[in-house]
Amino acid sequence: MTKRIIAIIFIFILTTIAWAILGATILTRTYDSKGISSSRVESTWGTHQEQTSPTALFKTYTQRPQEVVENGIKVTRYTTEVTTTDLPLESSKIDVNLNLEHRQKGLLWYSTYKVDFMGRYAFRNISMLEQPVEFHLKFPTQQAIYDNLTFTVDGVPATLTTSNNAATATIKIGAGKTAQLVVGYSSQGLNEWRYSFGGSDVSQVRDFNLSMKTNFKDIDFPDNTLSPSTKAETGNGWDLTWSYKNLLSGYQIAMAMPEKLQPGPLAGRISFFAPVSLFFFFFLMLIITTMRGIDLHPMNYFFLAAAFFSFHLLLAYLVDHISIHASFAIAAAVSIFLVVSYLRLVVGIRFASREAALAQFIYLIMFSYAFFLKGFTGLAITIGSILTLFVVMQVTGRVRWAEKFTVREPVGELNLNT
Repeated sequence: MTKRIIAIIFIFILTTIAWAILGATILTRTYDSKGISSSRVESTWGTHQEQTSPTALFKTYTQRPQEVVENGIKVTRYTTEVTTTDLPLESSKIDVNLNLEHRQKGLLWYSTYKVDFMGRYAFRNISMLEQPVEFHLKFPTQQAIYDNLTFTVDGVPATLTTSNNAATATIKIGAGKTAQLVVGYSSQGLNEWRYSFGGSDVSQVRDFNLSMKTNFKDIDFPDNTLSPSTKAETGNGWDLTWSYKNLLSGYQIAMAMPEKLQPGPLAGRISFFAPVSLFFFFFLMLIITTMRGIDLHPMNYFFLAAAFFSFHLLLAYLVDHISIHASFAIAAAVSIFLVVSYLRLVVGIRFASREAALAQFIYLIMFSYAFFLKGFTGLAITIGSILTLFVVMQVTGRVRWAEKFTVREPVGELNLNT
């Protein structure tokens, strides 16, 4: 019996090494290609976007006399001084629609999205004269496309010039008048969308309202960002509103796109955890066969370990081509079929289809599926382990293990010696 246990432990160790190699291979495939995949996604879809409030300003040119000496003669020269005056932003009314569309590259899913942006801004000319006002809109990022671009001042489309990732238009605004700037576009980005009131510094905003609609339920606001003033759940997402009368803040408004279950890292974690599943399965098989007097040779345990390993091997290479859930179901069915079809030949169909299949379903399939339960994986496995311990202790409480582990000589040999 002792030699059999040692052989089973040796098989367990070898299989554990194989799982470690498989898990490392999965993570290598995942993260070695991450940089390439991420660059490809950014080049075709864009990066995260951060929209800032537009600005408006006018320039005042003043001639300043200056006396200089040229060839021993005093000469008056005039220099031009340029003074820039920013127009105060009186109000901001913004509508944002975020539509999440996950995309897969290799073993990773990327949180890509489409965004429709429309902003209505009021700027007041504080000068006592009519001024040629320059309106500037800085685009969220250079790596993006901007379709259906709208840029109007008081309802009139403006002639734009673009440079340094910004659009500029110059419109004359009367003294003391308020100009209505409307800007909008359709674009697409990755992972996050942000709105900044004016860079990283503390800024003051008046009469601000941003309405955001999402097509996803799992909303998440990054650290150091403002929570919405109101939110209402819709059929497929949320209606969120940030509303402020007079706000002074250095925080931004931001939305982090929900991540999809990552097949590569998940398959890697399941593979690294696999020895725990096999340990419980071997442990239960050893207890049951010992109590019932079933003779399972270490080679039988070797083939059972190989059947367990096939689950993770098949899962690792299926997730490249089909969804993680379909890959999991196929790999589970194949592994259980291997174990049941093999043990029916070794022990019998009843033991194979009942005790062995149930144990494999619990410790391989259910324990592995616990990794799909984000935040509850450890708790689910712990509860399963404790329940297993309880059941085994209750079933084996009256077993005389000394008798089970005693090596008895055959009766024929005893009579021959006497």
